[in-house]
Amino acid sequence: MLDRLQSLADRYEKLSELLCDPDVTNDTKKLREYSKEQSDLQESFEAYTEYKSVVEQYEAARAMQNEKLDDEMRELVKMELEELTQRKEELEARIHVLMLPKDPNDDKNVIVEIRGAAGGDEAALFAADLYRMYSKFADVQGWRTEVMDVNMNDLGGFKEIIFMVNGKGAYSKLKYESGAHRVQRIPTTESGGRIHTSTSTVAVMPEMEEFDIEINDSDIRVDTFCSSGAGGQSVNTTKSAVRVTHVPTGIVATCQDGKSQNSNKEKALQVLRARIFDKFQQEEMSKYAGDRKSKVGTGDRSERIRTYNFPQSRITDHRIGLTLHRLDAVLNGDMNEIISALTIAAQSELIEKGEQE
Repeated sequence: MLDRLQSLADRYEKLSELLCDPDVTNDTKKLREYSKEQSDLQESFEAYTEYKSVVEQYEAARAMQNEKLDDEMRELVKMELEELTQRKEELEARIHVLMLPKDPNDDKNVIVEIRGAAGGDEAALFAADLYRMYSKFADVQGWRTEVMDVNMNDLGGFKEIIFMVNGKGAYSKLKYESGAHRVQRIPTTESGGRIHTSTSTVAVMPEMEEFDIEINDSDIRVDTFCSSGAGGQSVNTTKSAVRVTHVPTGIVATCQDGKSQNSNKEKALQVLRARIFDKFQQEEMSKYAGDRKSKVGTGDRSERIRTYNFPQSRITDHRIGLTLHRLDAVLNGDMNEIISALTIAAQSELIEKGEQE
């Protein structure tokens, strides 16, 4: 690992030189490519630089122990060694995580699809709660959200909502949200005060650029229609809504949120590219199901991943056995504890897998 880290540090310093080279600064493509590569390496480079400094101080302090010291100085050296040992272990753990294989999609924006599943109107209302939760979490992160398509019921719930989250690292934090989310509460539509169980599904997909997923124009069918709102009533009489079909796979994406046909078509194509990538990713993951399947996962849409219990103000993530008794805070966007726990669990799986291999 130290050899890999030194090689990484050498590359980082080489990139610093390249970014000062006029041939690079005058080439927009190379400048962007090298800047991104250096940015990706920066955290590992800084951790390794500090680690080398701490090791040098540690070795120097150990050498001092062999010298003739008075009691006060010997105690100071002992305290310094304890502090350096702790910092050295912290950096080793951090570097171990930084050197894990990086998901190439982690820094990308995401497209999130939430659908009311089992439970009718209550499931749609819960889907709206989930959308609000993710929107508030995005606000805290400094990200921007944009609704791409929505299908509401008469109660203000979402039969389906598709939205984009724009922000660096959005996929890295939200990718473990895919799956079935279960809610247990007394619905507003329930007159008898009985607790009902309903579910909504969430799918989180990285945004794909045109160069990531190449789609031939001949493989696309575009249909236009009039936008409609809750209950199916007509919102306008112009055919601004767009439905895009990828004929080879049968994947369909619709957008009617924008005011112009061109805007809706572009948004629909964004969703289509993400869905095509997701389809191929799901197929690849299914090949490695069973023992190789990640416990945390980012795939199986039918898997029940979390329960939101309103009477007990309890939220439980079933994949990692995490239970919190502050449901209101989480639904208001305070998701960091859950997301951090899921990330650590996924990293631990990768470390364990690496040790076994």
